[in-house]
Amino acid sequence: MTSMEYLKLAEAFEIIEVTRKRLEMTDMLAELFQQTPVNEIEMVIRLTQGKIAPDFEGIELGISDTLAQEAIYQATRIPKITIKRLWISGGDTGTVAYEAMEQKKQTPLFTDKLDVKNVYDTLIDISKASGTGSQKFKLKMLAFLLHNSTSLEAKYLARTFSGKMRLGLANMTIIDALAVTYATKEDRDKVEWAYNTCSDLARVGKLLAEKGLEGLDDISLEVGVPLRAMLCERLPSIPEIIEKLNDKCAFEYKYDGLRIQAHISDDKIELFTRQLENVTSQFPDIVKMLAPAFHGKECVIEGECVPVDINTGEMLPFQVVSRRRGRKHELGSAVDEFPVMLFLFDCLYLDGQDYTQTPYTNRRKMLESCIFESERVKLAEVLITDDSEKADEYFQNVIGKGGEGIIAKSLADDSFYRAGSRGWNWIKFKRDYKTEMADTVDLVIVGAFSGKGKRAGNYGALLMATYNADEGVFETVTKLGSGFDDEMLAALPELLDEHKIDKPHKLVNSKMKADYWFEPAIVLEVRGAEITLSPIHTCAINLAKENYGLAIRFPRYMGILRQDKGPEDATTTDEMLALYDIQSNRGGE
Repeated sequence: MTSMEYLKLAEAFEIIEVTRKRLEMTDMLAELFQQTPVNEIEMVIRLTQGKIAPDFEGIELGISDTLAQEAIYQATRIPKITIKRLWISGGDTGTVAYEAMEQKKQTPLFTDKLDVKNVYDTLIDISKASGTGSQKFKLKMLAFLLHNSTSLEAKYLARTFSGKMRLGLANMTIIDALAVTYATKEDRDKVEWAYNTCSDLARVGKLLAEKGLEGLDDISLEVGVPLRAMLCERLPSIPEIIEKLNDKCAFEYKYDGLRIQAHISDDKIELFTRQLENVTSQFPDIVKMLAPAFHGKECVIEGECVPVDINTGEMLPFQVVSRRRGRKHELGSAVDEFPVMLFLFDCLYLDGQDYTQTPYTNRRKMLESCIFESERVKLAEVLITDDSEKADEYFQNVIGKGGEGIIAKSLADDSFYRAGSRGWNWIKFKRDYKTEMADTVDLVIVGAFSGKGKRAGNYGALLMATYNADEGVFETVTKLGSGFDDEMLAALPELLDEHKIDKPHKLVNSKMKADYWFEPAIVLEVRGAEITLSPIHTCAINLAKENYGLAIRFPRYMGILRQDKGPEDATTTDEMLALYDIQSNRGGE
């Protein structure tokens, strides 16, 4: 079977990149899938995502900007200083490659047309290269691809090298397109379920293309393959939570740590974050602790990894774990310096049985039955009650111990684990509900403003946004300039510049004009004095009041870079609206 020309893929990317409406992007993507050979749909989806493997496999190309620029030089032979200037002016490898190809002095006499299969296979070969001579091999392969490409192909090849396609395609849009192509719009939920279970859109697409909707029946929870995390809703008071969950419910201790999904078998233990990152190598102590705790069991469990002071037993803030994760080259000392405990709260799979479609009470029972608790691996504390006074007393006790709050969990017959979904089976109630603003929020950086005074020459303030899950866009909610220490301010350019673009990202809805714009990628934890109506911000525009959005007044960065969250995991517009309602009900407006 003839492989799809890579140029056809690049042309589709070019059209999608300049399209702003989600429905139109879905239609264009569906048209691309319809034209893709069945045996190549997996490759096309991965290339569309700028990946060669699912996130949890941790397979990367390992191509630095310097190596990519050298490959562009090898393929075009235009002066290196020209390539450098193009890079400085744009900061996008794809644009640099396109412009360099356009300026190339000579057209090569012999080139081979690129197709999807040889591009993908070459990228796989690059990812496998390691050890002595690996950089030379990678350079040779990159230059080979660029040498045989058109300017347009070079643009998207170079972006694939960096893993930043800049297409503005969210995973939900790809799911929509897959449903339209291989089933119907009404079947979308099953497609999303399949993705939430296996965390691999390319695998979902391949099964749909080969077997139709019935092919998704081949997907099930597997040890070693993380499923996407279930999320919580919010309510402002314990009585409202109890009423929402039909009286009696389970109130679990909400720990301030790193959420971990552990996959345990006889010969292997793997740890994944809610972002599907495999962090097994970063937490060898957890692996060592889990082995005896689940001896002889094959299971998938979830818990919270919490840093502790081993001298006092006191639980420490989440950012301590973040500092530990950043010290990969000093892992031994980091393990000793930042010890952790694991508090487990769910059992999703045990000895061949998937428990996600069973009630919470059954999953908790299974967890209790299979664990051998130790000093550092324990069950999460829980109180089951329908008494709001007892629940509030428990909440105060949790806060007194340094916890974040509590999570109420339904005991109903349908209190299933809904992977990748936010629902009313879990409702969080945090200590921040007792402060002026009802909660801390996790916001996405979408823009920045030039610094003045002491911040001259750096970013002075950041334009922050919530995620509108219904529309698939990011909506501005505040300008953030407080709470940054000197170290964080100095780190901002390095953190943000790789995501810099020359105009607002097409998935960003902003009335404001920032000095700099970024791809939605970096998430920060923020707290403010209150939420107010705003004529200049687009968060929940027209929902609280006609022609007004919501804004956070006096925002402050809480010192936490949410490495465990991607942009689509940020606080949603619906959540912000709920927080505004909570505040208003308490007389905060």
